[in-house]
Amino acid sequence: MADEEYSLIEALQMLAHERKIDEFYIIERLEESLARSYERILDLDHDARVTIDRQTGKIYVYELVPVGEPEVSTDPETGEEVYTYSEFEERDVTPADISRIAAQNAKSVISSIVRDAARRSIYEEFSDRVGDLITGTVLQGTQDFTIIKIRDGVEAELPHYDVKRNPAERNERPANEHYRHNQRLKVLIIDVRDPSSEQTRARGEQSRPPIIVSRTHPDLIRRLFEIEVPEIYDGIVEIKSIAREPGARSKVAVASREPNLDPVGACVGPKGSRVRMVVEELRNERVDVIQWSDDPATYVANALSPAHVSHVTIDPENNYATVIVPDDQLSLAIGKEGQNARLAARLTGWHIDIKSDSFQGKPLVAEETLIDDQEADDDFCAYVSEDGTRCRNHAREGSRYCGIHAAQEAE
Repeated sequence: MADEEYSLIEALQMLAHERKIDEFYIIERLEESLARSYERILDLDHDARVTIDRQTGKIYVYELVPVGEPEVSTDPETGEEVYTYSEFEERDVTPADISRIAAQNAKSVISSIVRDAARRSIYEEFSDRVGDLITGTVLQGTQDFTIIKIRDGVEAELPHYDVKRNPAERNERPANEHYRHNQRLKVLIIDVRDPSSEQTRARGEQSRPPIIVSRTHPDLIRRLFEIEVPEIYDGIVEIKSIAREPGARSKVAVASREPNLDPVGACVGPKGSRVRMVVEELRNERVDVIQWSDDPATYVANALSPAHVSHVTIDPENNYATVIVPDDQLSLAIGKEGQNARLAARLTGWHIDIKSDSFQGKPLVAEETLIDDQEADDDFCAYVSEDGTRCRNHAREGSRYCGIHAAQEAE
Protein backbone atom coordinates (compact mmCIF):
# COMPACT_ATOMS: atom_id res chain seq x y z
CA MET A 1 0.00 0.00 0.00
CA ALA A 2 2.84 2.35 0.83
CA ASP A 3 4.31 1.89 -2.64
CA GLU A 4 0.92 2.66 -4.22
CA GLU A 5 0.52 5.78 -2.10
CA TYR A 6 4.01 6.99 -2.94
CA SER A 7 3.49 6.33 -6.64
CA LEU A 8 0.33 8.51 -6.49
CA ILE A 9 2.14 11.51 -5.04
CA GLU A 10 5.04 10.95 -7.44
CA ALA A 11 2.62 10.87 -10.40
CA LEU A 12 0.99 14.09 -9.21
CA GLN A 13 4.37 15.80 -8.93
CA MET A 14 5.38 14.70 -12.42
CA LEU A 15 2.05 15.83 -13.83
CA ALA A 16 2.34 19.21 -12.12
CA HIS A 17 5.84 19.70 -13.52
CA GLU A 18 4.80 18.63 -17.03
CA ARG A 19 1.74 20.90 -17.13
CA LYS A 20 3.42 23.72 -15.20
CA ILE A 21 0.77 23.64 -12.48
CA ASP A 22 1.36 24.11 -8.75
CA GLU A 23 1.52 20.57 -7.33
CA PHE A 24 0.03 21.68 -4.01
CA TYR A 25 -2.97 23.13 -5.85
CA ILE A 26 -3.54 19.74 -7.53
CA ILE A 27 -3.25 17.92 -4.22
CA GLU A 28 -5.68 20.31 -2.50
CA ARG A 29 -8.25 19.88 -5.26
CA LEU A 30 -7.83 16.10 -5.11
CA GLU A 31 -8.38 16.18 -1.35
CA GLU A 32 -11.63 18.16 -1.80
CA SER A 33 -12.91 15.81 -4.48
CA LEU A 34 -11.97 12.65 -2.58
CA ALA A 35 -13.73 14.01 0.51
CA ARG A 36 -17.00 14.20 -1.43
CA SER A 37 -16.42 10.72 -2.85
CA TYR A 38 -15.73 9.14 0.57
CA GLU A 39 -18.82 10.78 2.08
CA ARG A 40 -20.85 8.82 -0.45
CA ILE A 41 -18.77 5.61 -0.45
CA LEU A 42 -18.65 5.34 3.36
CA ASP A 43 -22.23 6.61 3.76
CA LEU A 44 -21.14 9.12 6.43
CA ASP A 45 -23.63 11.09 8.49
CA HIS A 46 -21.44 14.21 8.43
CA ASP A 47 -18.98 15.95 6.16
CA ALA A 48 -15.59 14.39 5.48
CA ARG A 49 -12.10 15.80 5.27
CA VAL A 50 -9.29 14.11 3.32
CA THR A 51 -5.61 14.81 3.75
CA ILE A 52 -2.76 13.55 1.56
CA ASP A 53 0.70 13.56 3.06
CA ARG A 54 2.87 15.71 0.77
CA GLN A 55 5.92 13.53 1.32
CA THR A 56 4.66 9.97 1.50
CA GLY A 57 1.36 10.27 -0.38
CA LYS A 58 -0.48 8.49 2.48
CA ILE A 59 -4.23 9.26 2.48
CA TYR A 60 -6.34 9.87 5.60
CA VAL A 61 -10.11 10.26 5.79
CA TYR A 62 -11.80 12.01 8.74
CA GLU A 63 -15.48 12.44 9.49
CA LEU A 64 -16.20 15.92 10.90
CA VAL A 65 -18.55 15.26 13.84
CA PRO A 66 -20.03 18.46 15.30
CA VAL A 67 -19.63 18.99 19.06
CA GLY A 68 -20.99 21.55 21.50
CA GLU A 69 -24.06 23.71 21.16
CA PRO A 70 -25.00 25.02 17.71
CA GLU A 71 -25.70 28.65 16.84
CA VAL A 72 -29.28 29.08 15.67
CA SER A 73 -30.16 31.57 12.93
CA THR A 74 -33.05 32.08 10.51
CA ASP A 75 -32.76 31.71 6.76
CA PRO A 76 -33.95 35.09 5.35
CA GLU A 77 -35.43 33.42 2.25
CA THR A 78 -37.21 30.39 3.71
CA GLY A 79 -37.68 31.49 7.31
CA GLU A 80 -36.37 28.12 8.51
CA GLU A 81 -34.02 27.75 11.47
CA VAL A 82 -30.40 27.04 10.58
CA TYR A 83 -28.03 25.28 13.00
CA THR A 84 -24.32 26.14 12.68
CA TYR A 85 -21.57 24.37 14.59
CA SER A 86 -18.27 26.09 15.26
CA GLU A 87 -16.43 23.05 16.68
CA PHE A 88 -15.90 19.62 15.19
CA GLU A 89 -14.30 16.39 16.26
CA GLU A 90 -12.31 14.62 13.57
CA ARG A 91 -13.06 10.89 13.62
CA ASP A 92 -10.61 8.75 11.62
CA VAL A 93 -12.64 6.64 9.18
CA THR A 94 -9.85 5.76 6.75
CA PRO A 95 -10.82 2.49 5.02
CA ALA A 96 -8.33 -0.34 4.65
CA ASP A 97 -8.47 -0.28 0.87
CA ILE A 98 -8.17 3.48 0.57
CA SER A 99 -5.42 3.41 -2.07
CA ARG A 100 -7.55 1.30 -4.39
CA ILE A 101 -10.57 3.56 -3.92
CA ALA A 102 -8.43 6.67 -4.41
CA ALA A 103 -6.89 5.28 -7.59
CA GLN A 104 -10.33 4.54 -9.03
CA ASN A 105 -11.47 8.10 -8.45
CA ALA A 106 -8.20 9.89 -9.08
CA LYS A 107 -8.15 9.59 -12.88
CA SER A 108 -11.31 11.60 -13.55
CA VAL A 109 -10.60 13.95 -10.68
CA ILE A 110 -7.08 14.69 -11.84
CA SER A 111 -8.25 15.21 -15.43
CA SER A 112 -10.75 17.78 -14.23
CA ILE A 113 -8.16 19.41 -11.98
CA VAL A 114 -5.62 19.62 -14.78
CA ARG A 115 -8.16 21.20 -17.14
CA ASP A 116 -9.29 23.72 -14.55
CA ALA A 117 -5.74 24.51 -13.46
CA ALA A 118 -4.61 24.94 -17.06
CA ARG A 119 -7.51 27.32 -17.70
CA ARG A 120 -6.63 29.24 -14.55
CA SER A 121 -3.00 29.44 -15.65
CA ILE A 122 -4.06 30.72 -19.09
CA TYR A 123 -6.38 33.26 -17.48
CA GLU A 124 -3.60 34.58 -15.24
CA GLU A 125 -1.20 34.81 -18.19
CA PHE A 126 -3.56 36.49 -20.67
CA SER A 127 -5.99 38.50 -18.51
CA ASP A 128 -3.74 41.55 -18.70
CA ARG A 129 -3.17 41.16 -22.44
CA VAL A 130 -6.60 42.31 -23.60
CA GLY A 131 -6.01 44.53 -26.64
CA ASP A 132 -2.88 42.67 -27.77
CA LEU A 133 -2.47 41.36 -31.30
CA ILE A 134 -1.52 37.69 -31.51
CA THR A 135 -1.01 35.20 -34.33
CA GLY A 136 -2.62 31.79 -34.27
CA THR A 137 -3.51 28.81 -36.44
CA VAL A 138 -7.05 27.74 -37.29
CA LEU A 139 -7.84 24.38 -35.68
CA GLN A 140 -11.53 23.88 -36.33
CA GLY A 141 -14.73 25.77 -36.95
CA THR A 142 -18.37 25.39 -35.95
CA GLN A 143 -21.50 27.29 -36.87
CA ASP A 144 -20.93 29.67 -33.96
CA PHE A 145 -17.17 30.01 -33.51
CA THR A 146 -13.71 29.14 -34.80
CA ILE A 147 -11.01 27.70 -32.54
CA ILE A 148 -7.59 29.31 -32.95
CA LYS A 149 -4.44 27.62 -31.62
CA ILE A 150 -2.12 30.18 -30.06
CA ARG A 151 0.49 27.64 -28.95
CA ASP A 152 0.57 24.13 -27.56
CA GLY A 153 -2.08 23.89 -24.86
CA VAL A 154 -3.46 27.40 -25.45
CA GLU A 155 -6.49 27.99 -27.65
CA ALA A 156 -8.70 30.99 -28.37
CA GLU A 157 -12.29 31.32 -29.53
CA LEU A 158 -13.32 33.57 -32.42
CA PRO A 159 -17.13 33.95 -32.15
CA HIS A 160 -19.18 34.40 -35.32
CA TYR A 161 -22.76 33.82 -34.25
CA ASP A 162 -25.62 34.19 -36.70
CA VAL A 163 -27.08 37.50 -35.50
CA LYS A 164 -30.52 36.53 -36.79
CA ARG A 165 -30.44 33.37 -34.68
CA ASN A 166 -28.54 34.85 -31.71
CA PRO A 167 -29.09 38.64 -31.82
CA ALA A 168 -27.58 39.13 -28.36
CA GLU A 169 -24.27 37.46 -29.27
CA ARG A 170 -21.30 39.22 -30.77
CA ASN A 171 -19.90 38.51 -34.20
CA GLU A 172 -16.13 38.85 -34.30
CA ARG A 173 -15.63 37.49 -37.82
CA PRO A 174 -16.07 39.77 -40.86
CA ALA A 175 -18.81 38.54 -43.18
CA ASN A 176 -16.39 38.18 -46.08
CA GLU A 177 -13.95 35.91 -44.20
CA HIS A 178 -14.01 32.12 -44.13
CA TYR A 179 -11.13 30.12 -42.68
CA ARG A 180 -9.47 26.86 -43.57
CA HIS A 181 -7.66 24.38 -41.35
CA ASN A 182 -4.07 25.40 -40.42
CA GLN A 183 -4.56 28.91 -41.83
CA ARG A 184 -2.56 31.52 -39.90
CA LEU A 185 -4.49 34.51 -38.60
CA LYS A 186 -3.71 37.69 -36.73
CA VAL A 187 -6.40 38.29 -34.12
CA LEU A 188 -7.04 40.79 -31.32
CA ILE A 189 -7.60 39.61 -27.75
CA ILE A 190 -10.83 41.27 -26.59
CA ASP A 191 -11.68 39.25 -23.48
CA VAL A 192 -10.40 36.48 -21.21
CA ARG A 193 -12.99 34.43 -19.32
CA ASP A 194 -12.40 33.90 -15.62
CA PRO A 195 -12.97 30.13 -15.22
CA SER A 196 -14.02 30.57 -11.60
CA SER A 197 -16.55 33.35 -12.19
CA GLU A 198 -20.27 32.78 -11.69
CA GLN A 199 -20.99 34.19 -15.15
CA THR A 200 -18.74 31.61 -16.81
CA ARG A 201 -20.39 28.79 -14.90
CA ALA A 202 -23.90 30.14 -15.54
CA ARG A 203 -23.29 30.28 -19.29
CA GLY A 204 -21.79 26.79 -19.29
CA GLU A 205 -18.49 28.03 -20.73
CA GLN A 206 -16.07 26.21 -18.41
CA SER A 207 -15.03 23.84 -21.21
CA ARG A 208 -14.66 26.59 -23.83
CA PRO A 209 -11.32 28.32 -24.54
CA PRO A 210 -10.94 31.18 -22.05
CA ILE A 211 -9.40 33.60 -24.58
CA ILE A 212 -11.86 35.49 -26.84
CA VAL A 213 -10.42 37.07 -29.99
CA SER A 214 -11.76 39.28 -32.75
CA ARG A 215 -11.20 40.11 -36.40
CA THR A 216 -13.84 42.89 -36.45
CA HIS A 217 -12.68 45.16 -33.61
CA PRO A 218 -11.36 48.58 -34.75
CA ASP A 219 -8.25 48.15 -32.61
CA LEU A 220 -7.19 45.28 -34.87
CA ILE A 221 -6.41 47.96 -37.48
CA ARG A 222 -4.57 50.02 -34.86
CA ARG A 223 -2.30 47.10 -33.97
CA LEU A 224 -1.67 46.22 -37.62
CA PHE A 225 -0.56 49.79 -38.35
CA GLU A 226 1.73 49.68 -35.29
CA ILE A 227 3.46 46.69 -36.88
CA GLU A 228 3.76 48.21 -40.35
CA VAL A 229 4.45 51.87 -39.47
CA PRO A 230 7.49 52.49 -37.23
CA GLU A 231 6.39 56.09 -36.66
CA ILE A 232 3.19 54.84 -34.99
CA TYR A 233 5.03 52.27 -32.89
CA ASP A 234 7.50 54.97 -31.76
CA GLY A 235 4.68 57.41 -30.95
CA ILE A 236 5.65 60.01 -33.55
CA VAL A 237 2.42 59.43 -35.48
CA GLU A 238 -0.78 58.94 -33.48
CA ILE A 239 -3.96 57.20 -34.57
CA LYS A 240 -6.68 59.54 -33.31
CA SER A 241 -9.80 57.67 -34.38
CA ILE A 242 -10.94 54.59 -36.29
CA ALA A 243 -14.32 53.91 -37.89
CA ARG A 244 -14.85 50.49 -39.35
CA GLU A 245 -17.35 48.34 -41.19
CA PRO A 246 -15.49 45.01 -40.99
CA GLY A 247 -14.75 43.33 -44.29
CA ALA A 248 -15.86 46.33 -46.32
CA ARG A 249 -14.24 49.65 -45.45
CA SER A 250 -12.50 51.56 -42.68
CA LYS A 251 -11.34 55.11 -42.06
CA VAL A 252 -8.32 55.93 -39.91
CA ALA A 253 -7.56 59.48 -38.72
CA VAL A 254 -3.89 60.14 -37.98
CA ALA A 255 -1.87 63.08 -36.66
CA SER A 256 1.85 63.78 -36.32
CA ARG A 257 3.66 65.03 -33.23
CA GLU A 258 6.38 66.41 -35.51
CA PRO A 259 5.27 69.38 -37.64
CA ASN A 260 7.39 68.42 -40.67
CA LEU A 261 6.21 64.82 -40.86
CA ASP A 262 3.24 63.91 -43.05
CA PRO A 263 1.30 61.35 -40.98
CA VAL A 264 -0.81 60.15 -43.92
CA GLY A 265 2.27 59.59 -46.05
CA ALA A 266 3.98 57.73 -43.23
CA CYS A 267 1.01 55.36 -42.90
CA VAL A 268 0.55 54.85 -46.61
CA GLY A 269 4.26 54.22 -47.17
CA PRO A 270 6.31 54.27 -50.39
CA LYS A 271 3.97 53.40 -53.28
CA GLY A 272 1.34 52.41 -50.73
CA SER A 273 3.43 49.53 -49.38
CA ARG A 274 2.57 49.96 -45.70
CA VAL A 275 -1.19 50.36 -46.00
CA ARG A 276 -1.22 47.58 -48.57
CA MET A 277 0.13 45.13 -45.96
CA VAL A 278 -2.71 46.10 -43.62
CA VAL A 279 -5.27 45.73 -46.41
CA GLU A 280 -3.94 42.27 -47.29
CA GLU A 281 -4.17 41.12 -43.67
CA LEU A 282 -7.77 42.40 -43.61
CA ARG A 283 -8.60 40.34 -46.74
CA ASN A 284 -8.77 43.41 -49.03
CA GLU A 285 -10.92 45.55 -46.75
CA ARG A 286 -10.59 49.11 -48.04
CA VAL A 287 -8.69 51.41 -45.63
CA ASP A 288 -8.80 55.22 -46.00
CA VAL A 289 -6.08 57.08 -44.08
CA ILE A 290 -7.01 60.69 -43.48
CA GLN A 291 -5.40 63.70 -41.79
CA TRP A 292 -6.81 64.50 -38.36
CA SER A 293 -7.37 68.16 -37.52
CA ASP A 294 -8.40 70.01 -34.37
CA ASP A 295 -10.52 72.24 -36.59
CA PRO A 296 -13.90 70.44 -36.88
CA ALA A 297 -14.68 71.78 -40.36
CA THR A 298 -11.33 70.65 -41.74
CA TYR A 299 -11.61 67.31 -39.99
CA VAL A 300 -15.07 66.63 -41.40
CA ALA A 301 -13.95 67.62 -44.90
CA ASN A 302 -10.94 65.30 -44.66
CA ALA A 303 -13.09 62.46 -43.31
CA LEU A 304 -15.27 62.52 -46.46
CA SER A 305 -12.25 61.71 -48.63
CA PRO A 306 -11.98 60.78 -51.47
CA ALA A 307 -14.78 63.27 -52.19
CA HIS A 308 -13.81 66.94 -52.61
CA VAL A 309 -15.71 69.29 -50.31
CA SER A 310 -16.65 72.90 -51.19
CA HIS A 311 -17.64 74.14 -47.75
CA VAL A 312 -18.40 72.91 -44.21
CA THR A 313 -20.58 74.76 -41.70
CA ILE A 314 -20.31 73.68 -38.08
CA ASP A 315 -23.10 73.88 -35.49
CA PRO A 316 -21.27 73.07 -32.25
CA GLU A 317 -24.37 73.35 -30.03
CA ASN A 318 -26.10 70.51 -31.89
CA ASN A 319 -22.89 68.74 -32.92
CA TYR A 320 -24.00 69.11 -36.54
CA ALA A 321 -21.93 69.65 -39.68
CA THR A 322 -23.48 70.78 -42.97
CA VAL A 323 -21.27 69.87 -45.92
CA ILE A 324 -21.54 71.36 -49.41
CA VAL A 325 -19.98 69.38 -52.24
CA PRO A 326 -19.86 69.89 -56.04
CA ASP A 327 -22.72 68.21 -57.86
CA ASP A 328 -20.43 65.61 -59.37
CA GLN A 329 -19.03 64.70 -55.93
CA LEU A 330 -22.37 64.08 -54.20
CA SER A 331 -22.61 60.33 -54.76
CA LEU A 332 -18.90 59.91 -53.92
CA ALA A 333 -19.29 61.86 -50.66
CA ILE A 334 -22.28 59.77 -49.62
CA GLY A 335 -20.84 56.50 -50.87
CA LYS A 336 -22.54 53.27 -51.77
CA GLU A 337 -25.46 52.73 -49.41
CA GLY A 338 -24.28 55.77 -47.42
CA GLN A 339 -21.10 54.04 -46.33
CA ASN A 340 -18.66 56.94 -46.84
CA ALA A 341 -20.88 59.45 -45.02
CA ARG A 342 -21.65 56.95 -42.26
CA LEU A 343 -18.00 56.16 -41.58
CA ALA A 344 -17.06 59.85 -41.68
CA ALA A 345 -19.72 60.57 -39.05
CA ARG A 346 -18.44 57.78 -36.80
CA LEU A 347 -14.84 58.84 -37.29
CA THR A 348 -15.41 62.51 -36.41
CA GLY A 349 -18.27 62.19 -33.96
CA TRP A 350 -20.28 64.82 -35.88
CA HIS A 351 -23.71 64.45 -37.46
CA ILE A 352 -23.06 65.15 -41.12
CA ASP A 353 -25.62 66.55 -43.61
CA ILE A 354 -24.31 66.47 -47.18
CA LYS A 355 -25.76 68.73 -49.88
CA SER A 356 -24.75 69.51 -53.42
CA ASP A 357 -23.94 73.03 -54.66
CA SER A 358 -27.16 73.21 -56.70
CA PHE A 359 -29.30 72.01 -53.78
CA GLN A 360 -27.97 74.18 -50.96
CA GLY A 361 -30.61 74.85 -48.34
CA LYS A 362 -32.70 71.85 -49.43
CA PRO A 363 -32.74 68.41 -47.87
CA LEU A 364 -31.35 65.63 -49.98
CA VAL A 365 -34.23 63.91 -51.74
CA ALA A 366 -34.77 60.92 -53.91
CA GLU A 367 -33.47 61.85 -57.33
CA GLU A 368 -30.19 63.29 -56.06
CA THR A 369 -29.26 61.04 -53.15
CA LEU A 370 -29.71 57.43 -54.04
CA ILE A 371 -26.77 55.87 -52.29
CA ASP A 372 -26.78 52.74 -54.35
CA ASP A 373 -26.70 54.75 -57.59
CA GLN A 374 -30.05 53.38 -58.72
CA GLU A 375 -32.73 55.62 -60.17
CA ALA A 376 -35.49 56.80 -57.82
CA ASP A 377 -38.67 54.81 -57.63
CA ASP A 378 -41.67 57.14 -57.31
CA ASP A 379 -43.52 54.50 -55.30
CA PHE A 380 -41.07 54.78 -52.39
CA CYS A 381 -40.59 57.47 -49.76
CA ALA A 382 -38.12 60.21 -50.75
CA TYR A 383 -36.73 60.68 -47.22
CA VAL A 384 -32.96 60.27 -46.77
CA SER A 385 -31.46 60.15 -43.26
CA GLU A 386 -28.42 62.09 -42.08
CA ASP A 387 -26.13 59.16 -42.86
CA GLY A 388 -27.47 58.92 -46.40
CA THR A 389 -29.79 55.93 -45.91
CA ARG A 390 -32.91 55.96 -48.12
CA CYS A 391 -36.27 55.18 -46.46
CA ARG A 392 -37.62 51.84 -47.70
CA ASN A 393 -41.33 52.57 -46.98
CA HIS A 394 -43.87 53.18 -49.76
CA ALA A 395 -44.92 56.80 -50.22
CA ARG A 396 -48.47 57.86 -49.43
CA GLU A 397 -50.80 58.31 -52.38
CA GLY A 398 -50.36 61.81 -53.79
CA SER A 399 -47.23 62.37 -51.67
CA ARG A 400 -43.50 61.76 -52.05
CA TYR A 401 -43.16 60.62 -48.41
CA CYS A 402 -44.42 57.80 -46.22
CA GLY A 403 -46.60 58.31 -43.15
CA ILE A 404 -43.59 58.43 -40.82
CA HIS A 405 -41.86 61.20 -42.77
CA ALA A 406 -44.95 63.07 -43.99
CA ALA A 407 -43.80 66.14 -42.06
CA GLN A 408 -40.98 66.52 -44.62
CA GLU A 409 -43.58 67.47 -47.22
CA ALA A 410 -44.22 70.81 -45.56
CA GLU A 411 -40.55 71.76 -45.36
